[in-house]
Formats: sequence, C-alpha cells, structure tokens
Amino acid sequence: MKSIKIAALVALLFATMPAAAQLGVGAAAPEGATVLFDGTRAMLDSNWTYWEGPRFAAELPIKWQIVDDPAGDGTVVSSFDSTAIGGLYGAADIVTKEKFRDFRLHIEFLVMEESGNSGVYLQNRYEIQVLDGDSTKHGMAAVINEASAPYHPYNGTGSWNAYDVVFRAARFEDGQRTDRAHVTLYFNGVKVHHNQAIEKVWGGPNSGLDGGNDNGNGITDTPGGLKLQAEGHDVRYRNIWIQPLDLTTPDTDF
Repeated sequence: MKSIKIAALVALLFATMPAAAQLGVGAAAPEGATVLFDGTRAMLDSNWTYWEGPRFAAELPIKWQIVDDPAGDGTVVSSFDSTAIGGLYGAADIVTKEKFRDFRLHIEFLVMEESGNSGVYLQNRYEIQVLDGDSTKHGMAAVINEASAPYHPYNGTGSWNAYDVVFRAARFEDGQRTDRAHVTLYFNGVKVHHNQAIEKVWGGPNSGLDGGNDNGNGITDTPGGLKLQAEGHDVRYRNIWIQPLDLTTPDTDF
C-alpha cells in the first residue's frame, strides 16, 4: 500500500511539473504546444514539406518513409531519401510549413547505423548536428561549428535520443542585427549548451535560410521552419513538438 501511495505522489508531481522540467526521451507536449509529428503519414504531409533551396531535387509527396519504431511501439519517420545519397544536404530536406521565431522544441531521434548523419535546423538556419561517432564542433549535438559536441549523453546507435531546446531568434533594429540568436540545449536530459550565441549560418546556400548571404553572416529578420536534414542516411524521428515563446531578453536558460 505504501509503495502505491508513493507511486501516486510521484505521478502527481510529474503531472504538475512546468514544461521546462519535462525533458528527455518520452517527454509529452505541454499545454500550448503544437505536435509537429506523431508518427503518422497524415501529420507528416499536413505539417511538413520539402525545403526548396538551391540544391532541391526531390518531388512531393515527401519520400521519407513512415516505418515501424525499431526500439519501441508505433511508427516513426526515416530520413532516408534516395535523392540525397552521397551527402547532398538540401536536395531532400524537409521543413515545417509553419515558421517560428522564439520557441521551446522537443525532438527525438534514433541513428540506425554507425556514422549515421542528419541534422535539426532551428529556424531553417542553425544546425544542431545529428552525427554518430563525431565529438568535434561538427559532431553529435554540436551547435554546428560554434560549440563542440557533448558526446557523453548519447545513447548510441539503435537507441532513442532527445533534444530539448529553447531558442531565441536574432534581433534587429532598422534592418541591422542587434542581438545574435541564442540556444540552450538539453541532450537526453543533460544540459549541454547554456545560452550559446550563434554567430552565422554554416554550410553555404544549400544549408538553409541566409546560408548564401555574405558567407552565412547576412542573417535576416525572417522567421523560418524547423528543418530536418536528409543526407542519404537512415535516421529515425518521432515525438516532435514545439511551443512558441516571446523571449524579451537574450536568455534561453531553462
């Protein structure tokens, strides 16, 4: 009886936690959040489309496949798209139809094989890397080329991982950037980047919005969608939700 009461108390405490405390694999969308992907084809087609950047070479409908969850129940989406084989990022990347400025994001991914490669793009500009086996500034959970990969929380291939993000978009006055974009990232419930400033868009025009503007330094005051990268690898995604925010100061800590 005592153990039942304790379990009930724990459940009650979790249910009343603020959204910021709900981190890691399995975190449920809080009130006010929008579920962007729930594992179904209907939601993939409703909320997402291909990003039509300079290298775009795919055709709708989206060719990313809905497949069985390899380490759980239900279905998920695979990033494999034959159009992007050979690392041709931008050829078949998918992006949300809705665009965002500041937000709280939760996304779960599973890398099927060693060296599996994809990426999560905030505002279709700033990449949080998904790359098995790399612990550099270009590796797993890195704010690409800005902050090194915090590899230690990674659950490895064949297991689910989660990114929890608070992001604040760059700010502008009279067309000039006055504040850089900032991000705080939890990786599998571990805070790995704290209010990291992001200087530029990396990867050139095929990488995302503003990638071709002044070598990625020409950031514009335009909202962008959440983008997932296809590089010809099989990386699975599930449980993606987002909550728009309005962060008045450049502080993304949570």
